[in-house]
Amino acid sequence: MKIAMLAPIAWRTPPRHYGPWELVTSLLTEELVKMGLDVTLFATGDSVTRARLKSVCAQGYEEDPETDAKVAECLHISNCMEQSAGFDIIHNQFDFLPLTYSRFISTPMVTTIHGFSSPRIIPVYQKYNAHNYYVSISFSNRHPSLQYIGNVYHGIDLNEFYFEGNPSAGYLLFMGRIHPDKGAHDAIKIARKAGIKLILAGIVQDEDYFENEVRPYLNDSTVRFIGSTGGAQKIKLMQNALALLHPISFEEPFGLSVVESMACGTPVIAYRKGSMPELIEDGKTGFLVTDADMAVEAVKKIARIDRTNCRKIVSERFSSEIMARNYLAIYRKILDR
Repeated sequence: MKIAMLAPIAWRTPPRHYGPWELVTSLLTEELVKMGLDVTLFATGDSVTRARLKSVCAQGYEEDPETDAKVAECLHISNCMEQSAGFDIIHNQFDFLPLTYSRFISTPMVTTIHGFSSPRIIPVYQKYNAHNYYVSISFSNRHPSLQYIGNVYHGIDLNEFYFEGNPSAGYLLFMGRIHPDKGAHDAIKIARKAGIKLILAGIVQDEDYFENEVRPYLNDSTVRFIGSTGGAQKIKLMQNALALLHPISFEEPFGLSVVESMACGTPVIAYRKGSMPELIEDGKTGFLVTDADMAVEAVKKIARIDRTNCRKIVSERFSSEIMARNYLAIYRKILDR
């Protein structure tokens, strides 16, 4: 089976720090190669992979201010589509734009829908539903007007996330985009009410929100912002936290940081929205709450969570190997048709 893996090109695959779609694409690609499949990764030229790499853009447009994002995207997608006859299947991780090529090629395309950035893009998915195979990343993120061939939860490389049963530092952690959707302001409120230090980590995606809702509360002793993190620093932060706070204000399609945190043994306190009930077992790997006051009460009970259960459940449900096996089953199902 020859697979073309079409990655996004905002960031390198895998990303250096931020880039969740690129990260998932990388994890899946490397697992499929490990399983002996012939995979060609269409990504940025600086991407790191054991698959065959094809690129027309040297680096991600978010990392190169001279790059026009739309031009780069058009060249990137067309590069894959013009070579489509050489593959048995194309796996589109790029969102809706590649769907518009699907009637011009004979190679079947499976599209992972990482989320709907706006209701305005749904007509594209509706138009090409009959010519594509859609995969959701959580059942909560399915659109009622679309048909799906399957649901595959994101997986992580468990070898990168080391378990810690006895966290050495007494802080709460927020890890995500600094944007109203992710709820950094509520994380600050929860930590302050609980009387526990908070570390905030993530890229600033909304400058006004950061200046008005986050910066006024920053200091060295109770609320600390460290920016975007990756690699060993990110893992250490997760390992040593009492809990990860995830007070989202939108219907989140998945939540990689939630799974990564639990892989380190760190439970998660999240607002009951979107995919959170699919990821977190309330009272077993964390707590699902509806507001900041409930979250404060959950912080008080966090020591009741057995951190080994957090790791165990991730290994059983959210590993990159499981993700790859599930996608391979979908590829075979499509080709059998």
